[in-house]
Order: sequence, then structure tokens, then C-alpha cells
Amino acid sequence: MQKKVVVIGAGFSGMAAATSLAQQGFRVTLLEKHDRPGGRARSFTAQGFTFDMGPSWYWMPDVFEKYFNKFNKTTADFYALQRLDPSYTIIFGEDDFMPIPAQLTQVYSLFESLEPGSSQRLKTFLDQAAYKYEVGINKLVYKPGRSVTEFLDWQLLLDVFRLDVFQSMHQHVRKYFRHEKIIKLMEFPVLFLGALPQNTPALYSLMNYADIALGTWYPRGGMYKIVEGMEALAKEQGVDFCYNQEVTSFNSEGGNINQVITATNTFDTDIVVAGADYHHVEEKLLLPAQRSYSEAYWQKRVMAPSSLIFYLGINKRLENLQHHNLFFDEDFEPHAREIYENPKWPTNPLFYVSAPSQTDPTVAPAGCENLFVLIPVAPDLEDNETTREKYYDLVMQRLERLTKQSIREHVIFKRSYAHQDFISDYHAFKGNAYGLANTLMQTAILKPALHSKKVKNLYYTGQLTVPGPGVPPSLISGQVVAHEIGLAYS
Repeated sequence: MQKKVVVIGAGFSGMAAATSLAQQGFRVTLLEKHDRPGGRARSFTAQGFTFDMGPSWYWMPDVFEKYFNKFNKTTADFYALQRLDPSYTIIFGEDDFMPIPAQLTQVYSLFESLEPGSSQRLKTFLDQAAYKYEVGINKLVYKPGRSVTEFLDWQLLLDVFRLDVFQSMHQHVRKYFRHEKIIKLMEFPVLFLGALPQNTPALYSLMNYADIALGTWYPRGGMYKIVEGMEALAKEQGVDFCYNQEVTSFNSEGGNINQVITATNTFDTDIVVAGADYHHVEEKLLLPAQRSYSEAYWQKRVMAPSSLIFYLGINKRLENLQHHNLFFDEDFEPHAREIYENPKWPTNPLFYVSAPSQTDPTVAPAGCENLFVLIPVAPDLEDNETTREKYYDLVMQRLERLTKQSIREHVIFKRSYAHQDFISDYHAFKGNAYGLANTLMQTAILKPALHSKKVKNLYYTGQLTVPGPGVPPSLISGQVVAHEIGLAYS
């Protein structure tokens, strides 16, 4: 008889796990709290605007292609990709915009114009980063992180030293470059990983390779097209989706979970994969004796930032904005300290604006603009409407000044999203947006384990376990846990 698997959560990791398990012959039911799949990558429509709620960057296209290829499909079977050029623009101040070109030769020219001799150093840097990408993305991140013995391969041990695991990104970048703008450009991608460059291993210069060499892409119609493609593929493999099914408890027998309980149904199961928030599953769904980690353990984890997001519909077209825009017009160090060292609402935050309607007219009514404005903030802050409005005014004032146009008076739709929403929608630990920070002490086997230490048939996937935060790692996480289950139950 087919073994039954219940997967909790239809985010990227949950759907990847469910689809991979179904392909292996398991009978898979996927339970989702909301009325649609996607998790943090859900979308919504309002007044003719279509907003992606979370991820907006499409990096590492090979990871997505490799995933769909597992099922004899390609990304093109589900959505059309467009490479963005420029990849994004960094705004350093008034009339100080730096578009990052898609063509590598033009990137070399940009570097040379800022710092003579830096183009050759960039080539050396990217050659090394390409090696890290090959080893890191194709070897290390597909390891389940269950034992140090996974890394006792002579070639891999040699690689560890070539991968700069014990050097920080902060040190690594400054070995090659001196110009302040180049340093900011090279350090920016690791901010996705949820830690300061000083605390992020230089292994993650592989992100610079993903950025500069592999490029920034956009699925026509929005990031939710990926979700729709993954849902269609999962159903094709036989996954049974059950929406509006928030898990409230488990029934257990003989050290295993044998039933997953929601508000309206009970699902018998042989195996459980939790793509929901790891801390929530442990603290709210499991009995104390079933928990792998104490509350004290969780309180010591270094979390990646949360976010204050504004979804804005504008009744006119805007100037001086690209699809992706990074506003680095304030000093990053004070903002970073207010996220990581002395957590509080930031004084002068950096922020990010996505304007997908610059690329894709289908996401906004004719003559209008779709804006996604994000401020990285510390997790576990008091979040209220007064604070949100304060930062809305602060950021919009800077956005108007730097892009030289009125915007606020043209806003016809506005919605905010922050800590309380992450908690309400996803049970996100401390209201985090991205998961655990990728510090050295929270890498691989030092992350919360993908297999419960107390419940034999309970597994975890997603941003709080291996390999870490971000869309491509979440996609990989689901495949890794499915492989481990396949080995255990074959």
C-alpha cells in the first residue's frame, strides 16, 4: 500500500516536497491555511492592480529549471521569463543613480569607471564566486544537514577552505575593491541572507555570481506565476490540495503522528512534513515531550529581518524608476545596527521599491503604476498603525524627492504589511519575514534539523531549516526532505 504523507503549508518548500514525494510514489495530501497556495509568495488583486505579496527577485534561474526538469518539464511550460536590463538601479542620492547593466562587459566598464583596475579584479572575484556557486548550490545546499559525516569527503573538505567559509563577506569584498559604491553593490546581495556582511561567510560571494553573471529575471505576469506552475505540476503528479485547512493539533501513537487535525477535518497519515513555521509547530502543535528544541534555544537564534511593506496603486505613470530600485541614500551602518545589534525601528532606513509595471503592463490598469515598497526592520518589534504611517510618510517623502515627482497624492490603493501580519498569516516566529540568518553558527548541521529528534515520522522543510532563507533555498529544501523520506521509507 502507498504510504500517506501530509504536508503542512503550500509555500515553495511545501509544494516542492509534496510534488517530489508524489513522484516517488507516496500518496500526498497538502494542507494549506489560506485559500490559495504560495505562502509568503501569495498575490492579491485590488482595483485592477495585481500585487506579489512577498518575493519579487528572480535569481538563480538554474535552480528553478533543475526543479521542473526533475518532472520532465521546463519553466517555459508554465511561465515566460524575461531578463531585466538594467538588472536593478541603486540610488545613492539626488541625481546619483547607478543602473546595473545585464551585460557583463558593461558591468566591467562600470567598475573601471569607478575604480581603475577594478574590472580585472572583478573577473578574478567572479571566477572564484562561480566555483563557490557550483560547489555551494550543486553540492552543499542539497545536503540534509543531519551529520558532519556528510562533509567527510576529501574533495569537499578541500572545497571548504577554497570556499572562504571562515572569512566574512566584509573582509572578502575589501580584499578586491576600495570604492564605496562598488563595496555597497557587492555587499547588497548578502542582505537577502539576513545578516551583516561582517557575520556572513564569504562563501556567499556566490550570490554576487548569481546577481552579476546569471542575472535578474522576471516571470511575465508576476512572481505568482511560479506558484501557479508549481501547483499545476503538483496536481499533475497526484498531490491532493486542501485549502482553508489550518492545522490545530496532532494525534500520536507509538512515537509517530498518525493523525493531523484541522478545525474541520482529521487526516490519517504515515508521515508528516511541516512546511509551516518550525517554532510554531514545535511550541503550539507538539506536546512538550515531543519537542526537539527548548524555547530557550529558539530565543537564542539569530533571525533574519522582518519587513514593513506597502502595496501601492498609483493613478499615473512614474519617472526615474526601474523594475527594481535600491535606495541607499542613507548610511547603511546605523540602519544595520538597528536591525541586528540594537533592535528598534530605524532612524533613517534604507528601502527597496519594486515597480513591476515598468516591465509588465498587465499588473496595473492602463496609465497606472504598481509599487511594492519594502523597509527591512528588526524582528520582534511592536507593530502598530501609527508606526507604519510614520514610515510611510518618511519613505514617500524621500522617494518623491529623489525621483523628482509627486506620488502620494496619486495613490489610489494602499495596503501595509508588517510583523503582526506575518504572525497572523504564517505564525512567523517573532514576525520574521525571511527565516534564520545565514551566519556561520547557523549553517548546515547547525540549523534546526529537518528530521524531528523526538517524533520518528515528522520532518521539516522551509526557511527555518536547511538550507536557509530565500526562494531557491526553499525550493531546494523541499526536494532535500523528500529525498530523505524516500531513503527512510523505501
